[in-house]
Amino acid sequence: MLVRPALREYRTWSLDSRRWQNYRPHPGDIVIATYPKCGTTWMQQIVSSLVFQDTTPRPISKVSPWLDARFRDTAEEMLKSIEAQTHRRFLKSHMPADGLPLHDEVRYIVVARDGRDVAMSAHNHFGGFSDAMLATFDRIGIEDPTIARPYPPVPASPAEYFRLWLSIPGMAGEPDGYTHVSFFGTVASYWAERRRENFLLVHYNDLSRDLDGEMRRIAAFLGIIVNEEVWPSLVHAAGFAQMREAGEQLMPQSKTMFAEGGAERFFNKGINGRWRDVLTADDLARYDAKVRKSLSPDLAVWLENGRHGRCDPRDNAD
Repeated sequence: MLVRPALREYRTWSLDSRRWQNYRPHPGDIVIATYPKCGTTWMQQIVSSLVFQDTTPRPISKVSPWLDARFRDTAEEMLKSIEAQTHRRFLKSHMPADGLPLHDEVRYIVVARDGRDVAMSAHNHFGGFSDAMLATFDRIGIEDPTIARPYPPVPASPAEYFRLWLSIPGMAGEPDGYTHVSFFGTVASYWAERRRENFLLVHYNDLSRDLDGEMRRIAAFLGIIVNEEVWPSLVHAAGFAQMREAGEQLMPQSKTMFAEGGAERFFNKGINGRWRDVLTADDLARYDAKVRKSLSPDLAVWLENGRHGRCDPRDNAD
């Protein structure tokens, strides 16, 4: 049952929240909702391993469609392919929470990451698009009257990209994001929904520290009984190194997405802290000021650190 419709429309070069209007949930559906470069594909692979209970590297965009992506199939084509799926459905979204309709029969897994790490990964990703991808984004932007401009250029310097990402709107009404919606608004929107029983917040750091434990937490949330005989192989297949090795099978579209590098560029490093060698003291001060202005204290602490054995985010006070 619909418990809350989408509250706001989001349209960027890559996203269109209107594509969720005709989505009809099935009991047990899963929505993996993240800001870009927070561990989306990682979570999709984890859920894929849990749903199928094997280590077969399946094309993620086929088994876990990205409904709000406006640069691939039409919404009608996407919904038709989703309806044709026979396995437990798990969809991807890069929408803020208020851009999604919320249904009580759907399980929502939210993945977050320190914003400085997000910006470094986003620079590598968005700065590597092929000419064909950029032309597609240009066309979308020019044809959409709410955007009415080509895709913004991504500077070669990750520090310069960080400054733009932190201060230039990617959409009318947003305070930042540059080519996307606001990172800070997105994480705050999901934090506000964290006490819903069908929401689970997961942090990139916790996946890195304890993949086995976090996968068990995710399986319990989804009501999936763990097969202990195959469990070690599922955890192994969901490791970053193994995903990178199977990159061409998991992300075959990366060959045309990027000018060079393909899946190796998509699965770039999977590490945190690269910003320490890139950002200046002034950059970090501006980021800290943005965090203080945009996020509650408990959310700011969780976003930087993760749970790390502490309470579930839904138990935080603010």
